[in-house]
Amino acid sequence: MTSVLMDQGPVEVTAGPGSENELWLSGSETEAVSGWSLKPQGLCKGDICMPVPADNAEDYVKGQMINLAAFWKRMDKPMAHSKDGSVWAFGEGATERASTLETLDAPDFSLPDLDGNLHSLSDYRGKKVFLATWASW
Repeated sequence: MTSVLMDQGPVEVTAGPGSENELWLSGSETEAVSGWSLKPQGLCKGDICMPVPADNAEDYVKGQMINLAAFWKRMDKPMAHSKDGSVWAFGEGATERASTLETLDAPDFSLPDLDGNLHSLSDYRGKKVFLATWASW
């Protein structure tokens, strides 16, 4: 099993064979993980489609398998993976991140309190909330 981390959260998938820079998923897993699906026009999400390059199509699609990593790189979106390829993280592109930052709205997230009860930022919508963050780096 392979763990794929997206903005929506982690998803466990059965990745097909590939090198360390390839993540081959079935069409249903690709759609479940990313919201993108393979259509005759290419890999599509809503009205947006990324065509499969004709000159090296086998780097992107093999039968019913889709190399999500190759498409993500082609869309110039950030991604990272563990050395053994068992964990992948896919992020949104700079344009999407910039438009989100312009709104000054914090993304929704959930964290447990000391008793293990989950609290989401959206639970406090309309109220004043103080967010304090810290990182060791």
